[in-house]
Amino acid sequence: MYVTIVYVSVKAEKVEMFKEVSRINHENSIREPGNVRFDILQSTDDPSKFVFYEAYKTLKDAAAHKETSHYLMWRDTVADWMTEPRKGVTYHGLYPIAHS
Repeated sequence: MYVTIVYVSVKAEKVEMFKEVSRINHENSIREPGNVRFDILQSTDDPSKFVFYEAYKTLKDAAAHKETSHYLMWRDTVADWMTEPRKGVTYHGLYPIAHS
Protein backbone atom coordinates (compact mmCIF):
# COMPACT_ATOMS: atom_id res chain seq x y z
CA MET A 1 0.00 0.00 0.00
CA TYR A 2 1.25 3.49 -0.88
CA VAL A 3 0.26 6.21 1.60
CA THR A 4 0.69 9.97 1.48
CA ILE A 5 -0.06 12.16 4.46
CA VAL A 6 -0.59 15.74 3.34
CA TYR A 7 -0.41 18.67 5.74
CA VAL A 8 -2.36 21.78 4.76
CA SER A 9 -2.68 25.20 6.41
CA VAL A 10 -5.58 27.31 5.15
CA LYS A 11 -6.33 31.03 5.51
CA ALA A 12 -8.95 31.45 8.24
CA GLU A 13 -11.43 33.15 5.92
CA LYS A 14 -11.19 30.26 3.43
CA VAL A 15 -11.70 27.33 5.83
CA GLU A 16 -15.38 26.66 5.05
CA MET A 17 -14.87 26.89 1.29
CA PHE A 18 -11.79 24.66 1.59
CA LYS A 19 -13.83 22.05 3.45
CA GLU A 20 -16.51 22.02 0.74
CA VAL A 21 -14.09 21.74 -2.19
CA SER A 22 -12.14 19.07 -0.31
CA ARG A 23 -15.35 17.11 0.34
CA ILE A 24 -15.98 16.97 -3.41
CA ASN A 25 -12.41 15.78 -3.99
CA HIS A 26 -12.84 13.15 -1.26
CA GLU A 27 -16.13 11.83 -2.65
CA ASN A 28 -14.57 11.34 -6.08
CA SER A 29 -11.24 10.03 -4.82
CA ILE A 30 -12.81 7.16 -2.86
CA ARG A 31 -14.36 5.96 -6.13
CA GLU A 32 -10.98 5.59 -7.85
CA PRO A 33 -10.16 1.93 -8.59
CA GLY A 34 -6.89 1.85 -6.60
CA ASN A 35 -8.05 3.90 -3.62
CA VAL A 36 -7.99 2.24 -0.21
CA ARG A 37 -8.68 5.32 1.98
CA PHE A 38 -8.98 9.04 1.49
CA ASP A 39 -9.54 10.69 4.87
CA ILE A 40 -9.59 14.42 5.53
CA LEU A 41 -8.99 15.55 9.10
CA GLN A 42 -9.36 19.00 10.65
CA SER A 43 -7.39 19.99 13.75
CA THR A 44 -9.42 20.47 16.91
CA ASP A 45 -6.81 22.94 18.20
CA ASP A 46 -6.51 25.02 15.02
CA PRO A 47 -9.43 24.73 12.55
CA SER A 48 -7.23 26.11 9.74
CA LYS A 49 -4.98 23.01 9.85
CA PHE A 50 -5.88 19.90 7.88
CA VAL A 51 -4.37 16.48 7.27
CA PHE A 52 -5.21 14.32 4.27
CA TYR A 53 -4.58 10.57 4.63
CA GLU A 54 -4.45 9.13 1.13
CA ALA A 55 -3.90 5.39 0.72
CA TYR A 56 -3.66 3.66 -2.65
CA LYS A 57 -2.93 0.05 -3.53
CA THR A 58 0.13 1.00 -5.59
CA LEU A 59 2.32 3.94 -6.49
CA LYS A 60 0.77 3.79 -9.96
CA ASP A 61 -2.71 4.21 -8.44
CA ALA A 62 -1.52 7.21 -6.40
CA ALA A 63 0.02 8.77 -9.49
CA ALA A 64 -3.22 8.23 -11.43
CA HIS A 65 -5.06 10.20 -8.72
CA LYS A 66 -2.93 13.25 -9.58
CA GLU A 67 -4.28 13.11 -13.16
CA THR A 68 -7.99 13.03 -12.30
CA SER A 69 -10.22 15.99 -13.06
CA HIS A 70 -11.45 16.19 -9.45
CA TYR A 71 -7.91 16.37 -8.05
CA LEU A 72 -6.84 18.97 -10.64
CA MET A 73 -9.94 21.06 -9.85
CA TRP A 74 -9.21 20.83 -6.11
CA ARG A 75 -5.52 21.69 -6.56
CA ASP A 76 -6.19 24.72 -8.73
CA THR A 77 -9.11 25.98 -6.63
CA VAL A 78 -7.41 25.85 -3.22
CA ALA A 79 -3.89 26.92 -4.23
CA ASP A 80 -4.34 30.55 -3.16
CA TRP A 81 -6.24 29.61 0.01
CA MET A 82 -3.19 28.12 1.74
CA THR A 83 -0.95 30.04 4.12
CA GLU A 84 2.04 27.95 2.97
CA PRO A 85 2.64 25.21 0.41
CA ARG A 86 1.05 21.91 1.39
CA LYS A 87 3.48 19.20 2.44
CA GLY A 88 3.06 15.56 1.46
CA VAL A 89 5.00 12.82 3.22
CA THR A 90 4.91 9.35 1.67
CA TYR A 91 4.89 6.04 3.50
CA HIS A 92 4.82 2.38 2.64
CA GLY A 93 1.67 1.05 4.28
CA LEU A 94 2.31 -2.17 6.15
CA TYR A 95 -0.98 -2.94 7.94
CA PRO A 96 -3.71 -3.46 7.11
CA ILE A 97 -2.65 -5.18 3.94
CA ALA A 98 -4.45 -3.84 0.86
CA HIS A 99 -6.13 -6.63 -1.09
CA SER A 100 -6.65 -6.52 -4.84
